[in-house]
Amino acid sequence: MTASRPTVAAALPTGENLAYAEISDLAALYRQRRLSPVDVTRATLDRIAAYDGTFHAFALVDPDATLSEAKRVAFAMERAQIKGPLAGIPIAVKDLCDVAGQPTAAGTLVWRDRVAAEDSTVVRRLREAGAIIVGRTRMAEAASGTHHPKLPVPVNPWNRTRVPGISSSGSAVALAAGLCAGAIGTDTGGSIRFPSAACNLTGVKPTFGRVSRRGVAFYAPSLDHVGPMARSAIDCAAMLTAMAGFDPEDPVSRTEVVPDYFARAIRPVGGVRIGIDEHYCSEGVDPSVRDAVLASAAVFAGAGAEIRSISLPSLGELLPRIIDLATAEGAVTHADTFPARETEYGPVLAAALHRGRTLALDHYVRLRLAGTMFAGRLAALFRDVDLILCPSWPVPPPPIDQSPVADPKGLRLKFTMPFNVTGNPTISMPCGVTPDGMPLSLQLIGRHLEEELLLRAGFAFQQASDWHRRLPDLH
Repeated sequence: MTASRPTVAAALPTGENLAYAEISDLAALYRQRRLSPVDVTRATLDRIAAYDGTFHAFALVDPDATLSEAKRVAFAMERAQIKGPLAGIPIAVKDLCDVAGQPTAAGTLVWRDRVAAEDSTVVRRLREAGAIIVGRTRMAEAASGTHHPKLPVPVNPWNRTRVPGISSSGSAVALAAGLCAGAIGTDTGGSIRFPSAACNLTGVKPTFGRVSRRGVAFYAPSLDHVGPMARSAIDCAAMLTAMAGFDPEDPVSRTEVVPDYFARAIRPVGGVRIGIDEHYCSEGVDPSVRDAVLASAAVFAGAGAEIRSISLPSLGELLPRIIDLATAEGAVTHADTFPARETEYGPVLAAALHRGRTLALDHYVRLRLAGTMFAGRLAALFRDVDLILCPSWPVPPPPIDQSPVADPKGLRLKFTMPFNVTGNPTISMPCGVTPDGMPLSLQLIGRHLEEELLLRAGFAFQQASDWHRRLPDLH
């Protein structure tokens, strides 16, 4: 099957159609001078004012500064000083990333007074590409597993009784409610993929080090990734093209040249070998998730991919206590404020940090060794396949009152956190809905630095299906 970019509708989008227009569509309308970045920004800010009191996606919005930035970008675009698919696009920033002159609270009370002197690298690169930063999004406390109990919690626009995913919850809710066209997420154990799955979005966790983390508050530095969230693979491709690349101020930054993901994402996927382990996709997995992911294999095959049966390496000792890797590093990251200011922390994060402070060294070392062994066996598996297909989340978005959930076997994290340990890139995207209308999601995992192939496969899948175009009923 030969893929092509979506065409722009003849009618100028307004209202809901404008709010949910994809980045590639807005870019085309700007090129045709049928739409102005100032008008789009103003409409976005008006929509935030109208809806965010209900959905609590944003921690901070500065309408005057944002409109001023939109006018500056529009002026530069008219003179061809800024070009590309992100020029004039409204983007939301997770409250973990420094924005000059604004506090980087990271969803906490303890860090609420930390005002950034300059933009983080990822924000700076988005601005250089012409993106307009419309606000800072709420998130789980310090990118952990729960929101701070004294701060507003983002509300899932698909169903207000279901979780919005963590920890990039505000970024996902802003996208799902049509309050931005793209958003920055971060991912330590699933924090791009869980919210993307919960809110019917597409999210990319790039290869470890592919996107700079300078100016991004850490939770677990050896596991933290920064990546794009959007409504489609082609939109994530546009964002990642701008976000990725070497940064000498990030010691783990990858030096490899960044391709134009946006231009290459439309290339066909004929002959791409996609592996699927049906047992891995079934153990501890809700039947609706399993069936949707297995059915998606036929869609990839229809696009020309070759589907192969595989057996993933055993997660063994790694999985049941994999979260301890994050809590151990989190205890170090928060050493300046915890336990000295413990009363400012939420009880769930405080308990995790106490555990991290007392974790036995031999236990941590065993987990690290198990992760190294899994990474090596996974790399060997990629000799036989190019991508691996599995769920993003083993369950549909659960009710709010069921979160957090006791998970003694680590099954809730088995599709996400192991690939933070290995650093492999992944893409999460919609692949169905439950009988009661909640989104379902699949995940593709690639070799290191194979983001292009992930985006190509994602684009091909979305060209052949319409799950990502389904929208919540905000009313």
